Order: sequence, then structure tokens, then C-alpha cells
Amino acid sequence: MRLIILGPPGAGKGTQAARIAEHFGIPAISTGDIFRANIKNGTDLGKQVQEITASGGYVSDDITNAIVEDRLSQADCEPGFLLDGYPRTTGQVTALDAMLAKHDHGLDHVLALTVDEDAVVGRLLKRAEIEGRADDTEDVIRERQAIYRRETAPLTDVFAERGLLVEVDGLGEVDEVTERIITALS
Repeated sequence: MRLIILGPPGAGKGTQAARIAEHFGIPAISTGDIFRANIKNGTDLGKQVQEITASGGYVSDDITNAIVEDRLSQADCEPGFLLDGYPRTTGQVTALDAMLAKHDHGLDHVLALTVDEDAVVGRLLKRAEIEGRADDTEDVIRERQAIYRRETAPLTDVFAERGLLVEVDGLGEVDEVTERIITALS
């Protein structure tokens, strides 16, 4: 199964992606995790990404597309994958279509987690406090939410037109949300 999970920052995509991937026996690929690993390891990419994310911005399509294409070319992705945090722009959708077409693959579903923005902001502020994420201030969180609404939320229309969109309420207990997702994808 080839899946994408969409939702604003803090909607629970990472938590649910791991559970969905385990259920379907496919790797969960998080561009955010890849970027954070590079930051932690002090790579050149990590330094670029840290500067961009500290101001609340998103990493460029060129960098992100190259990282995703490299990851999708690995053997564990042959039977399928779940992309978390990608694509986030129409340009990235076009790039992903081209990547998949090279291998005669297509997407099976695009899962969109729907959530209340204020609830998500509260969730992210709590996470920032617990995990010591210095870049998660309320202003930065709200800017990321605005960027998501502007750039990524319109992708739901693109995928709905293709008949791929599955919307699921992302608020509630983690197990409840997982159950809703698995039911919706089955």
C-alpha cells in the first residue's frame, strides 16, 4: 500500500503514521524525522534546515524532493510506504507523481487528519515544553499553521479530485484515532 498522511503540524501525523505503517507492514517516511536527524548530526543539510525551521519556514522543494526520491528508491519501499510531511506543495505532488511513474506505481490513498487549530496549538506548546523544542514557540507554531493552510491544505482538493482522499477526525484518544483510520483505509 502506498499512502500519504496529511494534516497540519501537531495533528498527530507522526504518531498515527507509525501505527498505520506497522499495521500494513510498510515503512513510515517522515521528512521531518530525516531533517531532525541531519540537524542532530550537524550535517550541511542539517545546518541549512535548522536555519530555515528556526524562523518557522519550510525546507525548499528541491531539497525535500531529492531526499524523498532517495528514500523511496530503497528496497523496503518496494511493497509500499507511508509518507508523512510530504508532499506539502503542488510542486511536490508533481515530483512525487514523476517518482512513482518511473516504477509504474501510484498512490492508494491520501489520509487527511482533520483537527481544530487551537487544540493543535495547545498540543504543540505542551510538546515543546516536554521535549524542550526551542523552535516551538506559539508565534512559530501559528506561522506553520498558516503556511499549512496556504500551501498544503489545498492538496486535499487535488487528491479528492483523483478519488484518493480519505478524511478522518484526528482529535481524541490515540487508539480511537488509529481505529478510525484503519477502518477508513480498509
